Amino acid sequence: MSQSTATGDSAPATMRAVVVTRPGGLDALEIKDVPVPVRKPGWVRIRVKAFGVNESEVTTCKGESDAVVTYPRVPGIEGVGVVDDADEDSGLRPGLQVATMMGNMGRSYDGAYAQYVTVPAGQVIPFETSLPWEVVGALPEMFQTAYGSLTRGLDLKAGQTLLIRGGTSTVGLSAATMAKEIGATVISTTRNADRGDELRAMGVDHPVVDDGRLADKVRDLVPQGVDAALELVGCTALPDTFGCVRVHGTVCFTGALAGGWSIPDFTPFMIPSGVRLTSYAGEAADLPPQVFQQQLQAIADGRLKTPVAKTYRGLEQVRDAQADVESGTTPGKHVVLLDD
Repeated sequence: MSQSTATGDSAPATMRAVVVTRPGGLDALEIKDVPVPVRKPGWVRIRVKAFGVNESEVTTCKGESDAVVTYPRVPGIEGVGVVDDADEDSGLRPGLQVATMMGNMGRSYDGAYAQYVTVPAGQVIPFETSLPWEVVGALPEMFQTAYGSLTRGLDLKAGQTLLIRGGTSTVGLSAATMAKEIGATVISTTRNADRGDELRAMGVDHPVVDDGRLADKVRDLVPQGVDAALELVGCTALPDTFGCVRVHGTVCFTGALAGGWSIPDFTPFMIPSGVRLTSYAGEAADLPPQVFQQQLQAIADGRLKTPVAKTYRGLEQVRDAQADVESGTTPGKHVVLLDD
């Protein structure tokens, strides 16, 4: 049986956490003193330093998630911090900087909207950086989703053309910077023409205004169609996205920012002949630690931009962060920084 290795100063008996007490609005989010989670064998306890706020948590708060979510629940599908307690043979020493995301955290078990969180060791990514916690806190979920979509979902290569539909989302912005690192030409969409400069600042070659009909605009830029398309808007946009892609090109369905996770009366013949459709809904294991470390270094070197929209100080500002995420008025990633 693995022995535990813990910090010299043991965790307190209780901690502060944001708890969704019942499905509802922002008033369903309550700050409470709750027991510090006890680590199970094979799991890791992390002292949380920062966490991103995502639309997924807004959905959980409203009670619109699937049946795996029960209440009361501490939300939070991602977080960064330092190891507090782990199995001795895990290689995760106390004080090590780590990130974690997905794996049903904040859904079937309590997540990162707290001073401590426990997660399976397999979804913990160690790293070393001097970047501020509020920067690192913006990265895990969007890096994992963007990287997994581009690699596992699309197998994107240098020299190819990529369309990102939903380009001003945090995943879309992150995917653009990663795709440029790979060496692709990037076309990315926005519904607001005023946000074209924002996309260019993230490395996008061709910002395009999305009015629901993209195929002709994209083929004006790439007559044969793009090699790859990352669909983040949803099933309502998917048929039009198919028309943007060349024969033997690939569409990866990753998100549904506009809702629409299914297509009524779907038939495979809706997919153009020769166009490939994949999806991506991966886990932390899809983001290798060395890739996460490389991305952190690229940020530190100024080669990669992070779309941090706003930083919030302390759990008391979680309601404000969720309100901003839901409104969509502040583009980019929203991060809550916890006090020591």
